[in-house]
Amino acid sequence: MSKRGPSPPPEGVLIKRARSGSPAPNTQITISSSNNEREQGLIRTIKRTSSLEAPIISLSGSHGAEILSCRFDPTGQNIAACSADRSVSLWRTYSPNTNYGLIANLHKAPILDLQWSLASQVLYTVSADHTLSVTDLTTGQRVRKLHAHRGIINSLDRTLAGGAGVELVVTGADDGTIRVWEGGDEGPKQPVSVYELGCPITSVCWSADGSSIYAGALDNEIHVIDFRKNEEVYTLMGHTDTPTSLSLSPNGNYLLSPSFSSQTIIHDVRPFSPSPSRIHRVLMGAPAGFENTLLRGAWSKDDDGRRVGVGGADRTVCIWEVESGKVLYKLPGHKGTVTAVDFHPKEPIILTGSKDATMLLGEIEPSITV
Repeated sequence: MSKRGPSPPPEGVLIKRARSGSPAPNTQITISSSNNEREQGLIRTIKRTSSLEAPIISLSGSHGAEILSCRFDPTGQNIAACSADRSVSLWRTYSPNTNYGLIANLHKAPILDLQWSLASQVLYTVSADHTLSVTDLTTGQRVRKLHAHRGIINSLDRTLAGGAGVELVVTGADDGTIRVWEGGDEGPKQPVSVYELGCPITSVCWSADGSSIYAGALDNEIHVIDFRKNEEVYTLMGHTDTPTSLSLSPNGNYLLSPSFSSQTIIHDVRPFSPSPSRIHRVLMGAPAGFENTLLRGAWSKDDDGRRVGVGGADRTVCIWEVESGKVLYKLPGHKGTVTAVDFHPKEPIILTGSKDATMLLGEIEPSITV
C-alpha cells in the first residue's frame, strides 16, 4: 500500500494570505496582489514615517499660475503658498487637507515671497508691485501695506532675536537696497534701517542672533551686513552666477544658497571658520534651468539640519545629506519647475511648490541619529 502524496494546491497556485485577525497598523500600507479580499496575497508593506493621511498628497486647485513660495507655519499645522496670480492660499497640513483660505488681490503684481510671523497671527508678503503687506490670518484682512522699495521685492525674512523684543522684517529688492521694518499688525511706515548695496538683491536672510543680515546679490556674492552698525562686514564668495535664495541651518552655523549656475553651496558662517573660503559643501544635482527662476531651498528641521532640499528645472526635488554631500532623494511628481521647498518643523515631511500651480506633500525616511 503506497503512501498518499500531498494534495496539490488549488489551481496550482500557492497563495499566502494576510492574517485576517490582526489588521495592519496605521503606520503601514499594505500593497496586495488582488482586489478580491479572499484571494489577496501580501506583496509588501511600506512603513509610514509621519502623521500624513497618505505618503504623498497633492494640494491643487487654488492657484491659476505658478507658485513662487510655500512654507509651513512654525507649528507645522498649516501651509501658506503665494503665486503669480496675486493670491495667497492657506492649507491644513493634516487630514482633511482643506484649502481653508484664499486671500486674493493682496497685491497688484505677482507675490514673490512670504513668511509666517513668529510672534503673532499675521503673514508677511512681498510683491513685484514694490510693496510689503501684513495680513491678519484670523480675519483674512490686510492690516498694513508698506511701499517698501522702488523696485521688485524678491525676498523677505523675519526674526525675534534682534534684542528689542520686536519682530523685525528684512526685505531685499531690485533697487539695490536692504530695508529692515518693524513687524506685527501695527508699526511705523518708515524703515528701521536702510542699507544701500548698489546692485539688485535676490535674497535676504537673518543670522541666528538677529545681529547680521545675509544678502545674495546680482554680483554673485553673498554680503554679510552688521545690522547694528549698518555696514558690510565680509562677503561669501564661491558662486559663479547669482544666488537664488538663502536659508540658515537650524543651529545657525551654515547658510544654504542655490544659484543660477545649478551649483548649491553651503557656507560656514560661524564666527571662526576652519576654511578661509568658508565653503562647507558644494552640492550638484538640482539644475536651475534657463528661466532664471528664484529657486528656494530649505533645511530639514526634524533632525536639526542633517539634510537640505532644492527644487530644479528638471521637475524634481533634490535632497542631499549635508555631511557626506550625497544625493539621498530625487523626488519626481511635478509637471513644471519646482520653485520652492520647505521641510516640516517636527516630522520628516517635505513640501514643494511648482510652476504647474500645485504643491506636493511627501514623507521621507527619518534621519538615522547616531
